[in-house]
Amino acid sequence: MDIKKEINEWNDQLESATAEEIILFFTSKFKDKIALSTSLGLEDQALTEIVCKINKDTEIFTLDTGRLFPETYDLIDLTSKKYKKEIKVFFPDSEEIEEMVATKGINLFYDSIESRKLCCGLRKIKPLKRALKGLDAWITGLRREQSVTRTDLNIVEWDEANEMIKVNPLINWTETDVWNYISKHNIPFNTLHKKGFASIGCQPCTRAITEGEDVRAGRWWWENPETKECGLHIK
Repeated sequence: MDIKKEINEWNDQLESATAEEIILFFTSKFKDKIALSTSLGLEDQALTEIVCKINKDTEIFTLDTGRLFPETYDLIDLTSKKYKKEIKVFFPDSEEIEEMVATKGINLFYDSIESRKLCCGLRKIKPLKRALKGLDAWITGLRREQSVTRTDLNIVEWDEANEMIKVNPLINWTETDVWNYISKHNIPFNTLHKKGFASIGCQPCTRAITEGEDVRAGRWWWENPETKECGLHIK
């Protein structure tokens, strides 16, 4: 069957499904060829709870860019211990990072969108390629409500960049839905969320937001909303 047609059928079939039902469907279908990608955000913490409850053998991985908050590292450790589950960590190539810093500077991302995307490319995109190698599908915590770049996403997508299936079980969840699930299941979360950080990435590129601001306003805040993607989730 044509993969695009199959994706459309899955989206129709799972339109009213819960996140648990979606994850059960795809982990049963892809078995050891699917993994959860976590950045340790609220959505990913909720998904970690669900994945571990449904199929603890499902791989969970994260990307350590080398510029994360100390609180994020603490949460990796806490989450791994709580669920008795290894969170596999992928790192960027040290030689590539050294060359980039030598030629562009340590904080190049503030200079231009091009430089920021170069940094994201080496610290995130390339490690992600290694993390996804050998898989047929990956699970993400994307939600339509998060930003203007995500409003047209579906439960199931064809990831053109990685040539594989991408599953977004929380695509229709609101921020309130996420917090309610975190609270109900006593799921550990990044303490920075209680300090005004809505979306947490690399330390130099993330700030707290004020009341009324978009949930991703604190990410690459010096750029326009339309450019605020690192490249991990481009169709």
